[in-house]
Amino acid sequence: MAYKISDDCISCGACESECPVNAISAGDSKYEIDEATCIECGACAGVCPVGAPQAE
Repeated sequence: MAYKISDDCISCGACESECPVNAISAGDSKYEIDEATCIECGACAGVCPVGAPQAE
């Protein structure tokens, strides 16, 4: 299952630059992950200071 970003997201942008397939983009209130593009590598979760990206 693809990763999703929880409401804990503080919109710091750390995850966006770590994604090897560019599946992460800024949303209205938090960053969002395109589930169709996500390869479930966990790179985003590894750099998030608040643990917002979570495996489904």
